Amino acid sequence: MADPLNYPRVYLGGDLVFRNNAQQLFKAFKEVCLELRLHGVSPFDGQEEVDALPPGKETSLLIARLDRGLMDKCDAALFCIDPFRRAADMDPGTAVEIGYMAAQNKPMAGYTTDGRSYHAKVQTYFEQAWHTPLTQERPHTAARVRWLDADSMIVHSEGLLQNAMVEGFIRQAGGDIAIAEDILDAFRAAAVTLADLIYGATQQEAASHG
Repeated sequence: MADPLNYPRVYLGGDLVFRNNAQQLFKAFKEVCLELRLHGVSPFDGQEEVDALPPGKETSLLIARLDRGLMDKCDAALFCIDPFRRAADMDPGTAVEIGYMAAQNKPMAGYTTDGRSYHAKVQTYFEQAWHTPLTQERPHTAARVRWLDADSMIVHSEGLLQNAMVEGFIRQAGGDIAIAEDILDAFRAAAVTLADLIYGATQQEAASHG
């Protein structure tokens, strides 16, 4: 039996680190990874020194350096793209991490508990937070209607769950976005996709029955 420490290292990115049950989630996610012959790495791993430091600019920048170092040591990544702080968009730090891993040509998959389109998320956000609906506009030179928010910014990325750069980079890396109401179910589906990318679907199926 292979040593789990020798399994492909998978960075577990997302807004999870800000949640009250972060450690609980990472524990469950790492167990799923082991079942699939993956070694889950949370952003907290190797950051014990941070707990003893006072909050502030230097500590925040240290966390960024440590996270980057963890990603450099990982072979792949799983990213949560849930909307962040009740807004339409995901955690911006996670979006940066997706771009960073994409630049290294590392396989990725994503997951979310919110299956609404990006358009629907923006629409709901402006209606609930600002009590302002989106407006339609049909430019003379365009064949399709475009939607604008209260600041006259175009609502883009039609047909996707998040900004096209986010979902596009994940898909270009070979992955997909898993959707489920339960976050563990969503994570598991994404982890299976990633394991298939790394090991190949046939080998992964054989291992699960072995």
